[in-house]
Amino acid sequence: MERFTLGFVISSLEEAGSIILGIVLVVVLLQVIAYVVLHHGLKARLALPLTLLVPAAVGLAVLTGYPLLYNVWLAFTNMSLQHISPHVDPDFGVGQFIANIRRVFTRPVLHSEHFFPVFGRTVAYTALQVTFHVSIGLFLAMCLNRRMKLRGIYRTLILIPWAIPQIVAVLTWRTEFHFQYGFVNILLRNFGHSGFFWLSDRMTNWIAFNLVNIWLGVPFMSVILLGGLQSIDPNYYEAAEIDGATWRQRFRNITLPMIRPVLTPAAILGWIWTFNMFNVPYFINARNFESSDILVTALFRAAFEYNRYGFAAAFSIVVFVILLIFTVFYVKISGLELTKKASQKMK
Repeated sequence: MERFTLGFVISSLEEAGSIILGIVLVVVLLQVIAYVVLHHGLKARLALPLTLLVPAAVGLAVLTGYPLLYNVWLAFTNMSLQHISPHVDPDFGVGQFIANIRRVFTRPVLHSEHFFPVFGRTVAYTALQVTFHVSIGLFLAMCLNRRMKLRGIYRTLILIPWAIPQIVAVLTWRTEFHFQYGFVNILLRNFGHSGFFWLSDRMTNWIAFNLVNIWLGVPFMSVILLGGLQSIDPNYYEAAEIDGATWRQRFRNITLPMIRPVLTPAAILGWIWTFNMFNVPYFINARNFESSDILVTALFRAAFEYNRYGFAAAFSIVVFVILLIFTVFYVKISGLELTKKASQKMK
């Protein structure tokens, strides 16, 4: 047994070494070809920097570009588990793409749940999460921006939920929501409550993964907003205090306007990440309640549990378009507000 294990480890290391060596040789070859073409062929001034970027560009093209293009191709097919055998080819065409898009909006995306109820649930979940992330994160950032003892330790401790690997944190939280042995119900029993069936009830399951995602998302927002708060000149607050401004007036007229350039992109990123958050809704939803699924978990089930590949690819394009429209709209509105305020100040 020991000889077999040692031999397996050695063979695995040899195989991994050969793969790494092959990757290194390919990278060197690409850089040599790129440098020859750019420096000697095109006479480019930035031949060396561009050459050093070639491996990263090729890596992004292979790891990101190819899956995106393949996903678009799948959306134009009726690919499913029935159409991947050597004897049955999937149909390809614009008609199939239109049919897939139509199925997204007219047929159930899960067994019984349709697109619009899942979409509404996703928007409500995302809006709730971003609201809590920004409000609690800003409150903690303002607390940590003040002078206090052990401030560095507090700033380190607040990063722990964000520093833990997400899947580890989510699975740990799922055990804590166990009805009999979980810490949450044990804590509730100490206050005289019998506890909840967090993982086997639809409503409490929804509440559970919202609580977990709030716990995971607040540290990141706190750190981002803390950086924005530290960039504000303290002289503004000192001048406001001399003029007799209350803390509410200082917060409304100094903190919020000056932190907005940081808050706006952070809120957009938070919205996109929460909208696409997979681990928390999927793994906390141990009973696979469709009433707890959001768009990204419904998309995963359509692709890898129901094996509707063409449909899932079209579904993913719909989700991408929704996020793109929201981002463009939010950036445009935020930019207009900043432009109006700047013009008013100039007047």
